[in-house]
Amino acid sequence: MIPAADITSAISQISRGFRRLKGIGDTAGADTGEIVFDEWDWEVGVGLYGYFRDAEERDDQAAFDRLIRWYENQLARGLPRRQVNSTSPMLVFSLLAEKFGREDWKAIVHDWALWIFEEMPRTEEGGYQHLVKERDNEGQLWDDTLFMAVLFMTTAGRLCGRPDWIEDAHYQYLCHIRFLGDPPSGLFFHGWTFLGRHNYARALWARGNAWITIAIPELFRIAPPQGAVARYLKEVYRTQVRVLQTLQNEQGMFHTLLDDAGSPIEASATAGIGYGILAGIREGLIDESFRVTAERSLSAILSRIDETGLLMDVSDGTPMGEDLDFYRRIKNLPTPYGQALGGLFLMESRRQAC
Repeated sequence: MIPAADITSAISQISRGFRRLKGIGDTAGADTGEIVFDEWDWEVGVGLYGYFRDAEERDDQAAFDRLIRWYENQLARGLPRRQVNSTSPMLVFSLLAEKFGREDWKAIVHDWALWIFEEMPRTEEGGYQHLVKERDNEGQLWDDTLFMAVLFMTTAGRLCGRPDWIEDAHYQYLCHIRFLGDPPSGLFFHGWTFLGRHNYARALWARGNAWITIAIPELFRIAPPQGAVARYLKEVYRTQVRVLQTLQNEQGMFHTLLDDAGSPIEASATAGIGYGILAGIREGLIDESFRVTAERSLSAILSRIDETGLLMDVSDGTPMGEDLDFYRRIKNLPTPYGQALGGLFLMESRRQAC
């Protein structure tokens, strides 16, 4: 058993590393205590979520103030084009608006969520098209979308009194699982296209699976589904986690391609899966027998935090790959989402150890 004090120290380190990142792989930020990541997009959005949950866990007003200052600076600059990935920072923005009663921010949340609900491009069967800044990705569903955009719709629906937004978010889970799920393995492919109707390289990409391992228990935390939807998501999640247990290597890590032990190990996926398992235990989706998998990953993640607080062995942001070698060649570098997933995992580990 790793002492809670050691986990707390690692959380402080990883938080410091997150604040130093000015961009992907750019660690030139001065250690001023502020969040200095320069772009409003998914990479920092995931990082902000980890930072928010840490501040919430410790009731740390100074950390909340840092988040508020980052958002105020971004608002002064002007928000970017609306798309799936730029929606990611809106998740914490909506949580802060709710926590601190910010009616001005609530209006922005309402406007953004209304655009998603009424105007954002959708695929066949009403899925959120994985629209990003680089390309429109017509007809494409990606597993990233559940974390990057759909969770925001649940917090926005709660904040703005729009149960239809929450219902649409629940539907997105069903739609994405239908087209991304691989029943023979119990895992999930990275993407699906309605233009050709295929799953590209049929990659069982580790971080993509981690987004789903996280997104299902987080949905139960924020806006719990009921009835058949709840039952279905619980069963899908349990099946995935049972399979993931068999794919963890001896060091407690997961590989970039989950079913390929020759592909590189990947720390953000390992931390994300570890957090998702602990979150599932917290939400009552799985029992305590699954904890051993998370505990094995904890030592592996702690050993990969360097002296500057950066989590090593984190792969770069990953577009859709046309073949499996694409995933094997992805380079590693420091990222805010790596920091966030590491931090979320460590925080939940400490909370459940206490």
